[in-house]
Amino acid sequence: MHNFSEKVNFIWSVADLLRGDYKQSEYGRVILPFTVLRRLDLVLEGTRKDVWASVEKYKDKPDALRHQMALKASGQSFYNTSKLTFETLAHDQIASDLGSYVKGFSQNVQDILEYFRFETQIERLNKANLLYIVVQEFCDKKKVDLSPTSVSNLEMGYIFEELIRKFSEQSNETAGEHFTPREVIRLMVNLLFSEDTTGLRTKGTVRTIFDPACGTGGMLSVAEEYLTKELNPEARLVSFGQELNPESYAICESDLLLKGQDPENIQFGNSLVPSKIVNNERVEGDGHAGKTFDYCLSNPPFGVSWKKIKKAVEKEHEERGYDGRYGAGLPRINDGSLLFLQHMISKMKPVDQGGTRIAIVFNGSPLFTGAAGSGESNIRKWIIENDWLEAIIALPDQMFYNTGINTYIWVVTNRKTPLRKGKVQLINAVDFFQKMRKSLGDKRKELSEKHIEDITELYGDFEEGEFSKIFDNEDFGFSRITVERPLRLNFQASEERIARLLEEKAYQNLAKSKKKKDEKAIQAEIALGRSQQEAILGVVQSLDPDTVYKDREVFLKDLKAKAKGAGVKFPASLQKSILNALSERDETAEVCLDKKNQPEPDTTLRDYENVPLKEDIDAYMEREVLPHVPDAWVDYEKTKVGYEIPFTRHFYLYTPPRPLEDIDAEIRQLESELQGMLAEVLG
Repeated sequence: MHNFSEKVNFIWSVADLLRGDYKQSEYGRVILPFTVLRRLDLVLEGTRKDVWASVEKYKDKPDALRHQMALKASGQSFYNTSKLTFETLAHDQIASDLGSYVKGFSQNVQDILEYFRFETQIERLNKANLLYIVVQEFCDKKKVDLSPTSVSNLEMGYIFEELIRKFSEQSNETAGEHFTPREVIRLMVNLLFSEDTTGLRTKGTVRTIFDPACGTGGMLSVAEEYLTKELNPEARLVSFGQELNPESYAICESDLLLKGQDPENIQFGNSLVPSKIVNNERVEGDGHAGKTFDYCLSNPPFGVSWKKIKKAVEKEHEERGYDGRYGAGLPRINDGSLLFLQHMISKMKPVDQGGTRIAIVFNGSPLFTGAAGSGESNIRKWIIENDWLEAIIALPDQMFYNTGINTYIWVVTNRKTPLRKGKVQLINAVDFFQKMRKSLGDKRKELSEKHIEDITELYGDFEEGEFSKIFDNEDFGFSRITVERPLRLNFQASEERIARLLEEKAYQNLAKSKKKKDEKAIQAEIALGRSQQEAILGVVQSLDPDTVYKDREVFLKDLKAKAKGAGVKFPASLQKSILNALSERDETAEVCLDKKNQPEPDTTLRDYENVPLKEDIDAYMEREVLPHVPDAWVDYEKTKVGYEIPFTRHFYLYTPPRPLEDIDAEIRQLESELQGMLAEVLG
């Protein structure tokens, strides 16, 4: 690209003027909007007089018509009606002139600058006596010419993207939150396009791509670059996105505007919240409700709480179910990653319209967090049982700016090739990296072009090997069974166990009044309760304290006979308390039976087992459980189906311990060396 690096380096050098008055992490807040402004100023240079003439001609016409005619006159998706230009901004009134110039732009440009908080920067630069100096630097075409005749829209996008990267590196926080390493994006784009290269090479191809957490638009830019520069220069990729951070949103919108795309395709706000429309305008939530796209890709924030939007998300889940985005379930409140994937799945085109391919970056949590029946497990179940999960690629650690953890690319699609139907491919690429010469925050590793090619080839080959495993969808599913064992109790009216009865709540409540106002009635009720306590205690104490009952039915029979002989009646709740107080677990006792004459389960012995979906539960019990506990059984009503992806387990390589002879020989050698060193010291 002609003089690409020189242009970037000059614009970057302007930041040196800010040193002292701005922190390094703040440079982008000035340089990026000024780069945008100067480019827009030069793009409009050739049609400026036509716009002025249009404004004059249609000054008495409705706003909508004036706007349309100004757009037509400018030949762009924006315009500026101000008679000022960068070159005519006066030194002695630079702040007011620049303010007037900015207000002359069409609303879409003003919106971008508002998200940049540009008015604040104008005021701050002016107070520091830097505003005119910065403007003059950008005015000098000998230093940097950003006009369309010198820099194409595509080249301008590259320049802007490189500036974003440089400014992102100045702040680890910014880089981590809003910037994904370029080589990771390139790999994701390769995976997205790899199954569609034939169609994408067709002349005049138009495709759409969507990122629900687009940040500064890096992913969208790399995807466009790859398609139009390497696959098909005559293809067109139309980008759509949404971003919550105001500054990142402004950068992304600027990038699209500079490339000639419609900035309206990028929406501001939280894409996970349902759309809210007021007076026919969206005021919050999903900015692309009802739309579908050919491709979706994203790097949503890892492990970020969605507590702030909890009510809105839960409402959509409960009221709309699968007609909304979150019908499959909700993840735990401290990690909203799977909400983004569900949102992206809602943007998939129907299969008869070509379907959609999705690539998303996750940490390890979405692979396995959550037991069967949990929100996470149910989401995985929904995705896998619909045969949408195509592949997961494990990346090396230390790949991202703000975290050193391992990350994973999920490829999800509703248009699998026949070979991949019913299958999921796992690729272990944790060792595919090269060390960086200089670390950036937590990023110490990177993918080379060769690594990207190798991983893409592993994916495309779809074969079993050292780094690639292929599974059936059902391999990740399991039945979470509840294994019960019978309750076995003995009963005894010993002094110790009778003391426990006195602590039972139902027994104590007999001597408590439920009345609130009538003191006389209260005392009468308490007195009656105490007499009941004494009568019940007498019945229990009348049992032989040395007899240990091994059968609950026999014990109850004797207890009721004693009560009947004493003329004492007690409610069922109190009978339960008596049994609870006078019993102890005893493996030699008879099984306690319920009203249906079935074994009653002992909740303290309850256990759970995960049985692979491909295996018969009864056969599993026969082999794994009954040999150890023959009286166990499965409560099938409690069985839940869950899904998890134990990625590491599938690539685990057993390393046998070293032979004892080798260890012994090494110890002897060390002892010999130590003795030699001691001899030298003492000698």
